[in-house]
Amino acid sequence: MSEDTLLLQDIVSPGKVPDATDRAEVKSAPLKSAQFRREREAGWRNLEGLLEQAERNGLRSLSGDALLRLPSLYRATLSALSVARSISLDRNLVTYLETLAARAYFHIYGPRKALSSVLGTFLGETLPSAIRDMKWPILLAAAVLLLGAGSGFAVTMVNQDWFYTLVDTDLAAGRTPAASTESLRATLFDPPPETDSLAIFASELFTHNARIALLCFALGIAFGIPTLLLLFSNGLMLGAFVALYASRGLGMEMLGWLWIHGTTEIFAIILGGGAGCVIGEAALFPGDKSRVDNLAQRGRQAGIIALGAVLMLFIAGGLEGIGRQVINDTTLRFAIGSCMLLGWLSYFSFAGGARDAAPGMAGMRAP
Repeated sequence: MSEDTLLLQDIVSPGKVPDATDRAEVKSAPLKSAQFRREREAGWRNLEGLLEQAERNGLRSLSGDALLRLPSLYRATLSALSVARSISLDRNLVTYLETLAARAYFHIYGPRKALSSVLGTFLGETLPSAIRDMKWPILLAAAVLLLGAGSGFAVTMVNQDWFYTLVDTDLAAGRTPAASTESLRATLFDPPPETDSLAIFASELFTHNARIALLCFALGIAFGIPTLLLLFSNGLMLGAFVALYASRGLGMEMLGWLWIHGTTEIFAIILGGGAGCVIGEAALFPGDKSRVDNLAQRGRQAGIIALGAVLMLFIAGGLEGIGRQVINDTTLRFAIGSCMLLGWLSYFSFAGGARDAAPGMAGMRAP
C-alpha cells in the first residue's frame, strides 16, 4: 500500500474509495502541517517558556500576567492537539503537543503542597481526627483482642496442652511447655545479635505485623466477621504465651519483654482491626445510601486508619527488632513501653483538635 493511500485512510471516511480530490489533499498534507505549525507556534513557545521558568523557580516566580496567560495558552495547546490528531498531522508535532500539554496540566491542576506539607497535614490532623471519629469500632476491636488474650491465658494456665492448639508451632520457635525454664528465660534476655541481624529481624517483624494489620482491615469487607475472628485468634496466642511464661515464674519478665514494643504493635493491630470493623459496619448498615456508596465513603476513612497502623508498625518493628533485643532490663522495658503508650494516647486524643473545634471546618474532615 502506498504512502498516499495510508495518509488517505487517516483523512477520508473508512470504506470510502479515495478519489482525485482526496489524493490532492494528501499531497498537500505536509504543507498543511507546516502552515498549522507556523500559525500557532508562537503560542506554544510562549507556553513552553513559562513552563521552563516554573519548573526552575516555581510558579511563584511567574508574574501576575503570566499566571493569567498560562490557562489560556494551555487550552489553546489542547485545541491544537485535538486538531492535529483528527487530521493526522506530523507525528513528531503531535508528540510535542502531548508533552507540552501534560507539563502545563501538572502546573495548573497538580498538587500545590510540598510532600512535607502533605505528610504534616496527614499526621497532624487527618489521622488523629479519623481515629477519634472511628473510636467505637476501634474500641470494639480492642475488646475482642483482649477477650481473646484473657481466654488464651486462662485455658493455658489450667491445662498447658492448650498451648499447642492455640499457638502455631513455627511461631512458637521452640518456646513451648516442653522447653525448660532456663531456655525460656534465655529467649527473654539473650545477648543481642550482630547489628545487621537486628536490622533484618526488625524488617521481618514489620512485614509480618503489617500483614496482620492489613488483613484485619481487608477482611472487614465480609461484614467484619473474619476481622473479629482474626483479632480473637491473635489474642488467644498472646494469652497462651504469657500463660506459659507465667507458669514458670517469668510472668513479669515476659510482660516487660512484650511491653516495650507491644504498646505500639498491639495498638497498631487494634487500629487495623478497627478499620476492618468500619468496613464491616458500612457493609451491614448502609443507611440511606447504597451499599456501594457507603462502602466507598467509609472505606476512605478506614484506609486512613489502616495507613496509620502501618506507620505505627514501622516504629514497633524498630522497638521489637532492636530496642527489645538490646535493652535487657525489665524495668526499663516497662518504662519505654509505657511512654510509648502515653504518647500514642495523647497524640490520638489531642492532635488536630483545634481543627475539629474550628467552626465551619467539619466539612473538611476525611470524606
